[in-house]
Amino acid sequence: MFVDRDGVINEERRAYVTRWSEFRFLPGALDALVALSQTGQRVLVITNQSAIHRGLATHADVRRLHRRMVAAVTAAGGRIDGIYVCPHRPDEGCDCRKPRPGLLLRAAAQHRLDLARCYLIGDKLTDIEAGLAVGCRCILVRTGLDDTAEFDRPETGPHAFRCFGDIRTAVDHILQSAALDARLRDAAASAAQGPRAAPARPLRT
Repeated sequence: MFVDRDGVINEERRAYVTRWSEFRFLPGALDALVALSQTGQRVLVITNQSAIHRGLATHADVRRLHRRMVAAVTAAGGRIDGIYVCPHRPDEGCDCRKPRPGLLLRAAAQHRLDLARCYLIGDKLTDIEAGLAVGCRCILVRTGLDDTAEFDRPETGPHAFRCFGDIRTAVDHILQSAALDARLRDAAASAAQGPRAAPARPLRT
């Protein structure tokens, strides 16, 4: 489960969120992270933080913020298994700033993930483009600062993604889909085994 940070987990600011005093969980975000954690799947935060190379924050500032964020999620009963940060400005041409998929590839290698079985939740098309580039199932939420209303439409094919109002609704969809997939797998396995023989009746003597 790949999750973007600003605009998905916490309120986004044009002036960047670089310190804990500026960090505000979005409504339902903590509950969503707890629900994801309870599935037993890894929960990985994938975030562009160009404020670092813009000179507005240091790596240490962002690490301190993330420690506080992880502690708050843990206290609520959830878990974050890793945080992957791109510190670069757009003009630096790195391979890790979304929409490039470098952070996702690094996380997949370290955690031995099958990217085709992973979800990515983001609030920008750059998040979605990064996820689609590596075959993730992608969900766009509308809690960021960018206008995503134009993407409220069904999508099919290799570039498909779903849209939801927020991370809590997106996670509900993921959990419902997983439950349906499990039921379908169980039904297919039962059908493959064929009908069960009726138990033999005891002979009368």
